[in-house]
Amino acid sequence: MPRDTTNANIPERTPTGESRLALVRRARRTYRELTGLYPDAHCELNFTTPLELLVATILSAQCTDKRVNQVTPTLFAHYPDAEAYASADRDELEGIIRPLGFFRAKANSLVGLGSALCEQHGGEVPGNLADLVKLPGVGRKTANVLLGNAFDVPGITVDTHFGRLVRRFGWTDEEDPVKVEHAIGGLFPPKDWTMLSHRVVWHGRRVCHARRPACGACGLARWCPSFGEGPTDPETAAKLLRMRSFA
Repeated sequence: MPRDTTNANIPERTPTGESRLALVRRARRTYRELTGLYPDAHCELNFTTPLELLVATILSAQCTDKRVNQVTPTLFAHYPDAEAYASADRDELEGIIRPLGFFRAKANSLVGLGSALCEQHGGEVPGNLADLVKLPGVGRKTANVLLGNAFDVPGITVDTHFGRLVRRFGWTDEEDPVKVEHAIGGLFPPKDWTMLSHRVVWHGRRVCHARRPACGACGLARWCPSFGEGPTDPETAAKLLRMRSFA
């Protein structure tokens, strides 16, 4: 039976109107530039175990990594394992994480997380997406952070910075985080996914700000279709840079 070729010659739509091949090439060239700009990019949440990273990532919702890192040393000392979270005294737990905001909801997630890990996984954090997203307080973003940084399993973490930048870059026009994840995953080999996530986020925090991106001081200007959304004068743009650690 002949193959249906009705749509075979219709080019795939891209956000900027360039060909799919041109988009892939531009995206990968942009990533090479990001690699040069941020060779030491990494997860800015402090942790030593998968459980610590999972807890820290849950706590980072609507909060800065810097503030989370100020609280977690005390938290991790009080709750060294899943059983400790499952049996936590609620007043004590809430008191420790109160500075991070939404502390009651986050305490619920941590207690539920500890219980689920003990009841379903022998107290250990699973290393696969399917099991992780079933845990209290864990969605795809949190799961991908954990997989990429604690288990070396490639994953794309779509947080606010990442979604904003990949749309500015013209890599996708999707808004839904899962659709963004799949769209960007199709532009890069899996081996790049975890570090791509870090480097895009670092650029978003330091240069490509939400309100006033430092376009005139951006090393990606040549490859960015959104150049000009922020000041293009180099001296003006340089004053907007935040080239510091967020840990």
